[in-house]
Amino acid sequence: MELTGPIESAEKQFIQILERYFVSIYDEKKLPSHGLNHHRRVWANAKKLLLNLPPGSIISDRLPYTLILASYMHDLGMATDHGPKHGRQSMELCRTFVRNNELDEDDFPGLMHAIREHDNKDYTSSAGTGALDILSMADDLDAFGFTGIYRYTEIYLLRGIDPASLGYRIRTNARQRFEHFSKIFSNSGTFFEQQKQKYLILDGFFKEYDKEISLKKPDSNVLYYTGVVRMLSDIIRNQQDIFEFAVPAHYDNPVAKVFFEGLAKELASGL
Repeated sequence: MELTGPIESAEKQFIQILERYFVSIYDEKKLPSHGLNHHRRVWANAKKLLLNLPPGSIISDRLPYTLILASYMHDLGMATDHGPKHGRQSMELCRTFVRNNELDEDDFPGLMHAIREHDNKDYTSSAGTGALDILSMADDLDAFGFTGIYRYTEIYLLRGIDPASLGYRIRTNARQRFEHFSKIFSNSGTFFEQQKQKYLILDGFFKEYDKEISLKKPDSNVLYYTGVVRMLSDIIRNQQDIFEFAVPAHYDNPVAKVFFEGLAKELASGL
């Protein structure tokens, strides 16, 4: 099925009103990692997933329309709920959007279910190509790379997770996400390899973080990865703008330099 036309049509119809609705509700200062730019990237990822589906995949011709709404709405509930059940609040906010714009919910099959359940990452069912499957994977892809390091760190610390278990928790969660994505897209060539490299950036970072955490008598001169997490913790606590944060010229942590440069490149490119 040719999807370029429906994707462009969905964007023309919805992007402007979705973004206006989003900014009317969400305070970027409170949780910037899940703000409008995250939702833009999730929609970009959803488009890539749609265009890289295996040959013969059977999908609804309404799927692009469902996915653009789901992509822009799935984390909107985090405006008031930072917990793992925020999808329920996001769903209600989406219902308000649908009602206010005189849309018919039946025209977007699976929309509310996808938004409500998108953060269920136990992956007990096989990977599919429905609205929930694609939304969940599009969201997952934004959890990899340097962007993922920042996003995971922010939300896990805000949820009160002990920094000592941060690396293990993140690596376990990210591995489940990548393996789920791989079930459908492992044969998609360049697209799969790009996502794999981003996953390895995140996994490698927190593997080294765990090594530093395990040191019984840590030497402050070698706490490079934990140093980055502490910097991120300070940025989060002080509600600094991560997109404008620069590593001071005198700072001697080479991992921080690589991280912030890599993050800036990803954010600038929208990858």
